[in-house]
Amino acid sequence: MANHRYDAEYPADEYEMDGVDDGMDEEFHGTDGAGSDSDVDEYGYSNNKIPDTSASLARKGRDIQGIPWHRLSITREKYRQTRLEQYKNYENIPNSGDGSGKDCKATEKDVSYYEFRRNSRSVKSTILHFQLRNLVWATSKHDVYLMSHFSVIHWSSLTCGKREVLNVSGHVAPSEKHPGSLLEGFTQTQVSTLAVKDNLLVAGGFQGELICKHLDRRGISFCSRTTYDDNAITNAVEIYVTPSGAVHFTASNNDSGIRDFDMEKYQLSKHFRFPWPVNHTSLSPDGKLLTIVGDNPEGMLVDSRSGKTVTSLHGHLDYSFASAWHPNGVTFATGNQDKTCRVWDVRNLSKSVAVLRGNLGAIRSIRFTSDGQYMAIAEPADFVHIYDVKSEYGKEQEIDFFGEISGISFSPDTESLFIGVWDRTYGSLLEYGRRRNYSYLDSLI
Repeated sequence: MANHRYDAEYPADEYEMDGVDDGMDEEFHGTDGAGSDSDVDEYGYSNNKIPDTSASLARKGRDIQGIPWHRLSITREKYRQTRLEQYKNYENIPNSGDGSGKDCKATEKDVSYYEFRRNSRSVKSTILHFQLRNLVWATSKHDVYLMSHFSVIHWSSLTCGKREVLNVSGHVAPSEKHPGSLLEGFTQTQVSTLAVKDNLLVAGGFQGELICKHLDRRGISFCSRTTYDDNAITNAVEIYVTPSGAVHFTASNNDSGIRDFDMEKYQLSKHFRFPWPVNHTSLSPDGKLLTIVGDNPEGMLVDSRSGKTVTSLHGHLDYSFASAWHPNGVTFATGNQDKTCRVWDVRNLSKSVAVLRGNLGAIRSIRFTSDGQYMAIAEPADFVHIYDVKSEYGKEQEIDFFGEISGISFSPDTESLFIGVWDRTYGSLLEYGRRRNYSYLDSLI
């Protein structure tokens, strides 16, 4: 992956929208392109001009993001078309997005699996690296954790309240003593990736930092620096529970390594190296296989105990940044900068069983519901796609909005889907709820 932060000094091609109507840009993003110090909350965002949107307001015709299209010199439809035409997908291999469309599956889109609940503007997640979008995690249908500048924020959709869980703007050091823990800690950690599962939070940084915090304890439990290599960005973290019940996490790093940490012993338990930077890793439900994707069009399936390659994955045309296993342990998916998500079956890996194409750009996040019924994939901006797995990915709900996507997360019970939207005016947290068919109750009325 590229060694760039996503900030004012790095205007990545993926985000450029040259030629968009000036009047639209002025109203959509505010008149001061650099942002204003007025009307900001404690996390530095403008929140007072545009209120939240509830499901009832959306049903009455209000835009879910509160964008006042009636006051703008462009319609939503026209702006969407302009965005589709002018958005530039970031590619490490030129023209990979153009060459990936021939095998893509045609889908039925007139379906709805998750319905809009709320757009909350008082909580907003930020993105530090333009290629890394795993910064939103739900631990229940009401509880979400996300990055907001130097803070990890907990948001309750039940109370519409937020609180700071971790602040890394200053000095952070472990309050517990464990062998191998870096007791001196870190200062001003730039968090590149995040993972939260049950009561464990792990934040990964640009210099190989790993900060581990138990949400039911005060202070920091464990700090480690995976590498002192110059190419040290922590690209992804995955928390999992072993068959014996022990809590572990894997860290994928730009130094071409993945490391497995045992959080019962607070120790590094495995370290595997690969030929190229590893951007994402996911473990099969039975714990035996690891999907490895990174700075190579070919992904790998490896033995989780030895790190030895089982097989290579052929089909993508660019670098991959996302992977996820279906709960059945038979199929898994990979997301690539060639604008596609490929679904694979471990029983026949000679080719992918489905190729699903995005609208704007790379597939940067993939999530399955815990019951295996749906798979969601996120582009870098504007679109999240939800596929019905039982239809062999032939039916798709397309969620359409405007803004960069910092992360997506289903709640463990599958009832909620949260989407982090980063935009200097319309940044927010979108919440969707699973649609249920209660028609059997109608017969009782």
